[in-house]
Amino acid sequence: MPAARGGLAGPSGHVLAVGTPGPGLDRLTRTLVSTGHEVSHAAPGDVSRQMRHSPPDAIVALDDAHEGLEVIQEVRAVPAGRAVPLLMVTSDPGPSGVADMLRGGADDCVLESSDPVELSARIEAKLRRVPVPVENLLLDPRTGLYSQPHFLGELDRELKRVDDSRSGGVVAMVGVAEIAALEARLGPRVRREVAERLAGVAEKLGGVCDRLGWDDDGHLLMLMPGVDEDIARRDLEKFANAVAGTRFVVADENVRLTPAIGWTPLADCADRAQAVANARNAVDESIRHRDLRPVKYAAWMRGTHRRGRRTLAGALRALLSALSPVLVLLFGVGIPFVFYQQMYELGWDVGSAAYWVVVSGLVLSAVLIVLECLFSLDAKPRPERPAQPYPPASAVIAAYLPNEAATIVDTIESFLRLDYPNELEIVLAYNTPHPMPVEETLREMARRDPRLVLMPVAGSTSKAQNVNAAVTRVRGEFVGIFDADHHPVPDAFQHAWHWLSNGYDVVQGHCVVRNGESSWVSKLVGVEFEAIYAVSHPGRTRLYTFGVFGGSNGFWRTDLLARTRMHGTMLTEDIDSSMRALQEGSRIATDRTLISRELAPTTLRALWNQRSRWAQGWLQVSLKYLWRGLRSPAFTTRQKAGLLVLLGWREIQPWLTLQILPVLLYSAWRAGGVDQLDWAVPVCLLATLLTLSAGLVQAMFAWRLAVPELRRRRAWFWRYLLVSTFFYSHFKNIVARQSLLKEVLRDRQWRVTPRPGEKAVKRT
Repeated sequence: MPAARGGLAGPSGHVLAVGTPGPGLDRLTRTLVSTGHEVSHAAPGDVSRQMRHSPPDAIVALDDAHEGLEVIQEVRAVPAGRAVPLLMVTSDPGPSGVADMLRGGADDCVLESSDPVELSARIEAKLRRVPVPVENLLLDPRTGLYSQPHFLGELDRELKRVDDSRSGGVVAMVGVAEIAALEARLGPRVRREVAERLAGVAEKLGGVCDRLGWDDDGHLLMLMPGVDEDIARRDLEKFANAVAGTRFVVADENVRLTPAIGWTPLADCADRAQAVANARNAVDESIRHRDLRPVKYAAWMRGTHRRGRRTLAGALRALLSALSPVLVLLFGVGIPFVFYQQMYELGWDVGSAAYWVVVSGLVLSAVLIVLECLFSLDAKPRPERPAQPYPPASAVIAAYLPNEAATIVDTIESFLRLDYPNELEIVLAYNTPHPMPVEETLREMARRDPRLVLMPVAGSTSKAQNVNAAVTRVRGEFVGIFDADHHPVPDAFQHAWHWLSNGYDVVQGHCVVRNGESSWVSKLVGVEFEAIYAVSHPGRTRLYTFGVFGGSNGFWRTDLLARTRMHGTMLTEDIDSSMRALQEGSRIATDRTLISRELAPTTLRALWNQRSRWAQGWLQVSLKYLWRGLRSPAFTTRQKAGLLVLLGWREIQPWLTLQILPVLLYSAWRAGGVDQLDWAVPVCLLATLLTLSAGLVQAMFAWRLAVPELRRRRAWFWRYLLVSTFFYSHFKNIVARQSLLKEVLRDRQWRVTPRPGEKAVKRT
């Protein structure tokens, strides 16, 4: 093809030049560039991959070695390639060769000796002179999807079928949480490209969705006729997980996408306008959470639900919550006592059997504690060296600024001092209801150090939403998740990679309290954290062969976290994420030498609120995953035993220990008075001694395995043993019992744990 004359200016557009590298492809490239086109290249056999990564506006292919027909077939086999203009450049194939290529799917053929102006004009004609208006085409030529008018027509027909036969069905809309940022950075064409990428995933998965379209805002539209809601939800969840687990090339940039799926049953919609509006409202709700779960439309998403009814329900819930101590005594003591009485009157001594059940429960709890302690001594050590070179890494700090303003600057400074041999970015993902002065300080820190990335998450109401927003932004191969009061040790990320590079997917570190001197409560929590992170977590991991992620100072492979996300509706979103990761076959390690120091609650009220949320969150996880885990082939028998203890026994034990009261009342009633009871029953005394000794053993192991600065505080451990035996264990059991009633009442309010200012922190 001759060189362009006079620097011809032609129409702009992205053209994919296909051909074997060599002089011919070089001449073609120069011709296309000279006529004003943006050019990318692909060799025969690599066309479909290149099109998926960077869809062109047109394709110009060389008929090298008479391989033109194979190139045409490759282009037309890609969904988005069915409508893209395709021009073949040939040396001199003759009429039959041209006819074969046109019949095979080419739009035009030109001679290699043609003038560049002619080639440019032919490309322009194919791009701009569509034989019929786009809106009259069944498939949008730019995307290979149903155009919006035709999709809505299909929706109309399905709505009529629902009215006629009640056959069911669902319409779904898929948005992308990152679309606004992508468009601002890469231009408006990304909406089309993103819709194509999403459609490609849906077509690959198959399922019950047989019609795909897109609207002018770039949402993917999915019509799923004749299916019930459970099947639709399952397929939409599968689609969301597939999208989240894929890295896409959009406008030549490698990105992660967060699909936000809203759906509504066709039977609930009067017409297509209502169906689309309902799905769009559900998409908006899904974008807010970014947790990959498809959202079914509900009337309150329009903002037109009756506030009065909700206020009344809230008032009733608040009243029942206030009466919860009475309700606990009623259900945990009063009703069992009456039941034992009535059964005795009928000739059944159930109360005596309950006595032995309670004693057995106390013994079992003590044995489990001792086993955890013993197995903690044999905890798997961290690999001495990484199996692969240190990759880029990311830290995500989730913060609610009004609560973290006094600590966040000190926290960021501690992260900027971390020692890591490769790139380490620090992403502060935060939400705040109003601007705060500390934000300017943070912006100044980010200007000074480009490793710090500030990421306000608009509309966020939870830590889970902040982490979900950040996970698609981070560049690291693995990511550490931290609360805003955490100060990890300098080599934390290096040591975390030792685990992750040796076959693990998540590693949970050791959280150490750094404000233990602040109050008696913080001293208590300081020792308790050693019992949890230095003893229980490593012991359980060794005993049951799986660990859990504890919410902070945990390190995830980024790809796994992107697929798993965190569910903000769960009060312990960390444990929920752990269960879903384990079900996927992930390996979670626990490392008590991987230390991060944090702030403990300093008042009993703050501790109550924190432990109430933890207890209710564990209950939610137990209800959701215990039975599912016991039936799952993903878990071994040993791991299922661990699930029974971790999710089952944890919820039973607080109520079982409470049964000692109705059992004693029943025994006194049957004996004729408390003074008639024999308190020196050997088995009961032995069980009591074993229970008390288990607490002593746990305190001793916590001291033995504690970090050095706490091991020096022996008085704290003796105080913990005393307070735990006569108060704190009962305190936690009360909290656990209250959490059951709160969950029944659907009282799931997140009460923020106050963070003391840095000036209030006395170093231990």
